[in-house]
Amino acid sequence: MSPSAAIATLCGIGRLRPAPGTIASLVTAIAAFGLAAIEGRVLLLVLGIFSMAFGGWAAEHYVRERGVSDPSECVIDEVAGQFIACAFAPRTLLGFTLAFLLFRVMDILKPWPIYLAERLPGGLGIVADDIIAGVFAGLIILILVQLHVLMP
Repeated sequence: MSPSAAIATLCGIGRLRPAPGTIASLVTAIAAFGLAAIEGRVLLLVLGIFSMAFGGWAAEHYVRERGVSDPSECVIDEVAGQFIACAFAPRTLLGFTLAFLLFRVMDILKPWPIYLAERLPGGLGIVADDIIAGVFAGLIILILVQLHVLMP
């Protein structure tokens, strides 16, 4: 497995069926919950940005290797978006579950402007829509916290 394939598929997790994106998001949310206890939200944002940067590079190379525009096994974009969504969540089981669910809904439904980002070329388009989905999920969580629907 090439380095770009290992990163893009999260060491093969993206090849699991069914729903590889959901599996990668769930693995990331669980890891984020533990990491947030150690280092907090800043680490999750850093990991999201790091995953975005390296994920975009890996996805670009992986799509060239495979000759497919957005292969389903390329899940590093879900990792980046899920880390970002979790960075906004209160560190509770409910908060991280909500971050997971909201991110998946945004990523699957792709409301405006998420679907526009997906149209960007190559690795940028693969990663950009998930980053925006993660930010949208995070903003919804922030609103729920401000409305006292979700406790920090």
